[in-house]
Amino acid sequence: MKLSIGIVGLPNVGKSTLFKALTNQEVNIANYPFATIDPNVGVVSVPDKRIDALAQLSNSKKKIYAVVEFYDIAGLVKGANKGEGLGNQFLSHIRETKVIVQVVRCFKSDDITHVEEKIDPERDIDIINTELILKDIDVVEKRLESVRKDAKTGNKEKIAQSAILEKVAEVLDGNILVNSLDKEFLSDSVLRDLNLLTAKPQLYLLNGSRDEVSPELLAKIEALGGDYLIADLSKDDSIDELIRSSYEMLGLISFFTTGEDETRAWTIVDGTKAPEAAGVIHTDFEKNFIRAEAINWQKLIEAGGWQNAKQKGWLRVEGKTYTIQDGDVIEVRHG
Repeated sequence: MKLSIGIVGLPNVGKSTLFKALTNQEVNIANYPFATIDPNVGVVSVPDKRIDALAQLSNSKKKIYAVVEFYDIAGLVKGANKGEGLGNQFLSHIRETKVIVQVVRCFKSDDITHVEEKIDPERDIDIINTELILKDIDVVEKRLESVRKDAKTGNKEKIAQSAILEKVAEVLDGNILVNSLDKEFLSDSVLRDLNLLTAKPQLYLLNGSRDEVSPELLAKIEALGGDYLIADLSKDDSIDELIRSSYEMLGLISFFTTGEDETRAWTIVDGTKAPEAAGVIHTDFEKNFIRAEAINWQKLIEAGGWQNAKQKGWLRVEGKTYTIQDGDVIEVRHG
C-alpha cells in the first residue's frame, strides 16, 4: 500500500476539477459519469513556509519540498460493491491508497448534472460510505469463513483472529465505518492484512461556499469522526490546506537539511529514529550512523545560522535512540 491519497466521490462532484487544481495537470473533465476511467496520479509539492525561511537564511540555490501522491479515482454509483458502473475498478484503486479524500458536492449548478438528480450532500456521503461498508463486509465474511474452520481445530491464533473479525463484522453490519474503532485494535496484523476500505482515515472536502454547507452536514461528519475542509477551488490557500492536511493524515512529518546548494524537506513517518531518518538521505548514513546534530528550524533562524547556533550551544547531539521531530534541521555524522 502506497503512502498516497485517493480522491473519491460520486460522478460530477468536482473530483477531477480538484485534481487539476492540485496538480495543474490536464485531466479529462466532462459533464458525464465515468469520464475518469483509470486513476490519474499526481505528485504534488507540500507547501511549507519553513523551507522558504531556511532557504533564505542559507541563501540556498534550490528549494526542494516534500511531496504527496494523489489519485483521482473514477466516480462511484450505487451498487459499486457489486460492480455497478466502474465499481470494481473504483474500489480496487481505493484499496491501494492510505487516506481517502471524499469530495462532497455542496454547490448548486443547473449546468452540471447530478447522478442522483438532486443536490443532497448528506445522502451522497451515505451512498459512498455504504458502498465501502458493503465491500468490506464481503471481504471480512470471506476471511471469517476461512479462519473459523481453523479455529474449530483449537488453533489459538485462529481463535483470536476470529474474535477480532467478528467484532469488525458486527461494526460493519451496524453500518459503521471501521475507522471509528480504537487505533490499537486497528493496528492488529489481521486487520492490516485485510486493508479494509472503511479503516482508512477520511477527509471530507465540501465543494462549495461556506453558506452552501449546512450545520446538519457538519454534524454528520463530526458524528462519523471525520475531518472536513470547505473548499473554494478557485483559491490556492484552500488547496494548500488540503495538501498539508492530507500529508499529516498519512502520518508523515518533515525534517530538513539546509545549505548554500539546497534546502530540502525529507519525508519520514512520525516516530522514526535518527539512523532510519539519516538513511532517507543516503542508505550509507543509516549503516554507518554515529550521531546527528539537530536543532528546531525556528531556533536555527533565531540563531542566524548553523555556526551561530553552534557557538551559542544550541545544537543538540542526538544518538541512535533519538526520535526525529517535525521541523528538526539536522546534520548527520557517519563513519
